[in-house]
Amino acid sequence: MLLYTNKNTVIKAIVLFFDAIALTLCLYFYVWTMPENCPQSVYNHVMIANMLLLVTYMLFSTSIPLVIHNRVVTTKEILTRNAVVVILSQVVFGLLWHMMTRNSNNEMLFNLLFATLLYCMIVCVRLAERKVLEALRARGKNTRSVLFIGSDPANLYVYHDIMMDATTGYRVIGYYSNNEIEDAPKELKKLGTRVELIKMMKAGDFNLQCDEIYCSLSHDDEEDIATIMKFCNKHVVRFFYVPRMSRNIKLALKPQIVGGNVLFTNFYEPLTAPGNRIIKRVFDVFFSIVALIITLPFYPFIALMIKLQSNGPVFFTQERTGLDGKNFVCYKFRSMAPNDEADTLQATVDDPRKFPFGDFMRRTNIDELPQFINVLKGEMSIVGPRPHMLYHTEMYSKLLEKYMVRHFAKPGITGLAQVSGYRGETSELALMAGRIKKDIEYIENWSFWLDVKICFKTLKLTILSDEQAF
Repeated sequence: MLLYTNKNTVIKAIVLFFDAIALTLCLYFYVWTMPENCPQSVYNHVMIANMLLLVTYMLFSTSIPLVIHNRVVTTKEILTRNAVVVILSQVVFGLLWHMMTRNSNNEMLFNLLFATLLYCMIVCVRLAERKVLEALRARGKNTRSVLFIGSDPANLYVYHDIMMDATTGYRVIGYYSNNEIEDAPKELKKLGTRVELIKMMKAGDFNLQCDEIYCSLSHDDEEDIATIMKFCNKHVVRFFYVPRMSRNIKLALKPQIVGGNVLFTNFYEPLTAPGNRIIKRVFDVFFSIVALIITLPFYPFIALMIKLQSNGPVFFTQERTGLDGKNFVCYKFRSMAPNDEADTLQATVDDPRKFPFGDFMRRTNIDELPQFINVLKGEMSIVGPRPHMLYHTEMYSKLLEKYMVRHFAKPGITGLAQVSGYRGETSELALMAGRIKKDIEYIENWSFWLDVKICFKTLKLTILSDEQAF
């Protein structure tokens, strides 16, 4: 749970105050420029708009880095979070405006322009506030004092994360450990041994002022951990346990609520949330139906060209690995002559198995149009890790540790790996490793807007003729 300090609460109130000023100025500007749309009582609408803004902020944390352990917010996050605030508040405000306004001429245009101006003003205010806060933190204001306990390399990872930018406002006092932290920078000073620290804490002689303690000790040292936690509870110091590293591998465990228990998992999957799965499924079905309606008239021509240039069926079907490692039949337009290596050999640039129109289909992704049927059946998604042949699944799962993780999500017609340059033949193991890395990155960072972004990038690559498509 993220907790607020008193100073952070004050700053948050200041931020909300300036946002309210921005909203009111926007409203009065349009009241003045478009009086034909304005109600008799403008003051009521100003009050309603500000109340909606307040309620929205209670539901969504959109402000600059005011929350402990979330003190760095990127410009992209600012743009996205404030878009949520403006859209949510303005949808409700637009409905209330419609009910309370007698004259509704150009009402849609009014609301659209008002929301656009409000969004631009709030983003500008937010960026200015962030600059001010960064300047304050660089001067030692709004800071957090941190103490590390233990020599595990995991503490070093945390240190680098919180100290990568001085404007985050963290001030590291040092660390206590029986051993030295290997490769620790000179700024991270050892203050004493853990034995000395525990002794001081038990005797009540530890007077070092700190706001947070990060502890990375073995579970075998549970008595020392308990002593540290009791000290933190008594002196209003926040305690955080840093998961230890195993054999110099960062575990990067992430918390997850299961029932009433907090567990830790090695991968975070937004698509495990039912709401996200519904959003993705609705998008898949709608997109697939539209795509099939648009492309269906071209199917006879495609079938004719395949038959004229090659013997064999129009459609190519092949078992591939899907969600949870289960196999499914993937549909494609056949782009190669029938051959015995279809289930084991990847296509190459000058592959002799391809016939001319088949080569054109592969370069323009036309051969993958039937996969929209797989999407409607629920076997695939519009966006996701590309499904691989069973032969490659068996081979690469033995060579790459995280290969099977990509099957935590439905396979897709396109994916993050494909629009990031990892497409085509994987002649080297490093290429497949890069593809897997992008697939896992997609699974852990899924959002509806990421899917939309990947779709647009795929369309762009199709129009410009992707060099990796063959």
